[in-house]
Order: sequence, then structure tokens, then C-alpha cells
Amino acid sequence: MRIFGSWICLLAILAGTGAGALETGPPTGRVDLLIRNGLVLDGLGNEPVRADLVIDGGRIRFVGEVAATLAPDRVIDAQGRIVAPGFIDPHSHGDPFETPAFENFLAMGVTTITLGQDGASPAVDDLGVWLAEVAQRGIGVNLAMFVGHGTLREQAGIGARPEPGIGEIEALQARLDAALAHTFGLSLGLEYPPGLHAGELELRALARVVGARDRLIMSHMRNEDDDQVEASLAELIRQGSHARVHVAHIKSVYGRGSARAEAILLQLDLARRQGVRITADLYPYTASYTGIGLLFPVWAKTRADFEVARETRYEALADHLRTRVMARNGPEATLLGTAPYTGKTLADLERELGKPFERVLIDDIGPDGASAAYFVMDDALQDRLLLDPHVAICSDGSPTGFHPRGHGTFARVIEEHVVARGLLELPEMVRKMTSLPADIIGLRDRGRIAPGMAADLVIFDPAQVRARATYVAPLQLAEGFDLVLVNGRVARDAGVLDATLHGEVLKPDSAVR
Repeated sequence: MRIFGSWICLLAILAGTGAGALETGPPTGRVDLLIRNGLVLDGLGNEPVRADLVIDGGRIRFVGEVAATLAPDRVIDAQGRIVAPGFIDPHSHGDPFETPAFENFLAMGVTTITLGQDGASPAVDDLGVWLAEVAQRGIGVNLAMFVGHGTLREQAGIGARPEPGIGEIEALQARLDAALAHTFGLSLGLEYPPGLHAGELELRALARVVGARDRLIMSHMRNEDDDQVEASLAELIRQGSHARVHVAHIKSVYGRGSARAEAILLQLDLARRQGVRITADLYPYTASYTGIGLLFPVWAKTRADFEVARETRYEALADHLRTRVMARNGPEATLLGTAPYTGKTLADLERELGKPFERVLIDDIGPDGASAAYFVMDDALQDRLLLDPHVAICSDGSPTGFHPRGHGTFARVIEEHVVARGLLELPEMVRKMTSLPADIIGLRDRGRIAPGMAADLVIFDPAQVRARATYVAPLQLAEGFDLVLVNGRVARDAGVLDATLHGEVLKPDSAVR
């Protein structure tokens, strides 16, 4: 790791951030906080620079060598440790009223999360009012909100109908436009009801509304199976004719090898060459995690449709489930994360209940009866996707989900992919967790270290970072992120969570461009 000692070099790096005018000289007098002697990673992929940071009023005021007349209320010595922008999770989950501290994210160095993913956001008439209540009650991390397409469909009275009329689509557009006043974009969950029923006309009509406000379409694509990935990407790319588009947790289920990843990335690159603004994110695990309904056919995904199918098409449903699970590496590769099945695979339940796993799924669980981790991805393929400069890091996790990604993702990529394997250098990995997701979401004042930026910061020694969460024990907090600041306030210090919630509900009027 090279260290640039020159202040001139630091100025050159920070001058390109667009964060506002640099200080003309070191500040003097009283300030909130001084972080001394750190190795500063700016979040743009540049090498670390030894420098001090002056924090005041929740903002970074100065980066460099401080004046002797500075009078900070608190001094933090970051000697020998990295000082980086707080990490930004572009795809995350949780309930700010149930777990407002979001300590699992803070323990990973994450200072900003997103909610409203996979087509589902709070079913309220006015997201602005809901977000105001979140802000009033308090939240431990910053929140960038998305509005869910499936939720809008339900609110508009369309539900699972596949072909809404023109008037209904226009009403859907109006609901979306109103919600975008408070949110950073539209989330799609095209693999789940009711979003799976949406067609091309509807999706492109909504994309035009998103594009008019220069927001983002965040898509859980229609099908992530290897033989369907290109078609799903093509559907999203067509929406990209109207708006910025983003592939949530990019993967290829059943796909194998780096060459397969190259083909997927080439499709995205060709779209960018044609003017489509498309990006992606991923999590560093080879098991996905979602509702068990993923295994069920379209005609049995909802509770109502399932009850009809169970009575009239039981054997056809059993055949589908048997084929689907065996194609996804068998019953041993589905690990349940919901009580009373927590920690058991479908193979375990098959043995315990004395009947085939497909009948367990029909008789005992149903499409809405559990969530599970599915071991369906290939290391070589996912590693190559991670290397792409347009792919950010996400967790797709929550404080309560039975998958290690919710407590381990951002620690794991440093511990495993940077320190242990050297797959990426630390500056580039930090870029994938800071300025890249900030640009994707549209956050102008976060994800970089420069004067004028929000003081969301994390201090750590990469060699000490540990992702303790496992598939068996997924709720263990990450270690090694010594100090986490949210909006200039210490949110977590040496593993101790501050009782005060320092996060903010972010507003889309700070959007880039």
C-alpha cells in the first residue's frame, strides 16, 4: 500500500471531487472533532494519503495538516489506520420502527442504507409522511428510500392482473410521480407477485416517469436463472432508454465460470456504449436468500392461487417443485431461515417428516410460509462480476434475516477479497462501497472524503476486519471497524453502540446531475 505524503498530492486528489470549494488554509478556533494521523482513502479509488480531518457541524471542514490554534472538542488518533467514507449499501432491508439503530450495518462500517427494495415499500398513502415519522423517531443510519412497484400496483387496485388498461397505467404513473418526490427511485421485484405480472407497456411507461425526475430504477430482475439472465437484462436495458437502471444483486443461478460472467458483463457494456446508464451490485456470498415462494410456479405463488392448485393440481405442483429444487442443487442446498424450520434444509425436513421434500413444501410450508438461503451460485463467476468497475457492493441483508450477508458483507469483502486473496486493492474496494453507490443512488454529498461532504466516516485496520456471521449463526456482528461516524457524530466506538441515533432521512433533491 503506497502512502503519498505530499499535501500537494492531496489537493490534487480532492480537487476533482466536486464537493465544493476547498478551504484556503487550515481552520482555527473551536471545532467539533479532529481525526489525526489517519491514512485517508478518499472513496474515489485513489491511494491513501496521510492527513488529518477536521469535522464540524456534521461536515468535513478540512483535510490536511491542521493549525496549532485549532481547538477541537474531541481528538481521535487514527495512527496506522484507514479513514474512509462510511460505506453505502445500495440494496438493504429492515424496519426502522422495529430496529431503528440498524447496528448490524454500523458494525460493518455502513452509514447509509436503502429501503423499499424488490418492489415492496410501506403500503401508506404518503411516503413523505411515513419518512417524516422515521426521522422524528430517529434512525441510526442514513436512509435513502425507494418506492416499490408491487406496492404501487396494489394501491392502484391492479394487483396481480397482467394487463392493466391505459387509464390504470396513467393512474399508476401519477402515484409513482408523487412518491418520487420523496424517494430516490422505483424498485422492481419482477420475480415476485404482483410485479411478475407487469408487461413491457407498463414498465416502460413507469420508466418514463422515473427518467423525467432523473431517478433510478432498481430492479430485482424477472429471472436470475442462467438460461434467462440475458432476457431479463434485455428487459431492463429497454427501460434504460428512458431512465437510469440498476441490476440488484447481479448473479447467474446455475451459471459457472468467469467466462460466463464475461458474457453477462459484455451485454451491460454494449448497452452503455449505446447510451444506457446501467450499473449493478452484488453481495459476496454464493447463496441467495428470499421467500420460499421463489420455488413455486406463477400459478401457485400467492396464497389464494396456491390453495386452488393444492386442491386441483397437486401432482403437477409437486412435479414442478421437485424439478425446480433438484435444478437448484437439490434439497440440501435450501436452508430455511424461518421458525419453526430455522437452520434446517429441505433434506432435513424430508427426513424428519418422513415424506418427499416437495410434499413438505405443499403440505407444511406453502409459498408464503418461510424464507431460505439457496446455495446456487458459482465462486468464479461471482468473483469476475465483482471485479467490474460498474458493480458496487450491496448486502441485500437486514438486521433479522437468516443469512450472513446482513451482518457480514462489507467486512467479508475486505477480509476475504482484499486481505486474504488480493482480488482487489483496498482503494478500489472502498470505491465500490462509497462513491460508486453514492453516484448510482444519486447522493451528491456522501461517499467521498473532501471538504463540504457529510462526515460519514469509518476508521479501521484492514488486517483486523472480521466477518463473524456464518450460515449457521448469521446474526453475529462484524468486527474491526473501530469507529463509525454518522453525520459527524460517533455512532459506534470500539464495538459499543451510541444510545443516540445520528442518521438522517435523505432527500432526493440532493440527486446528482
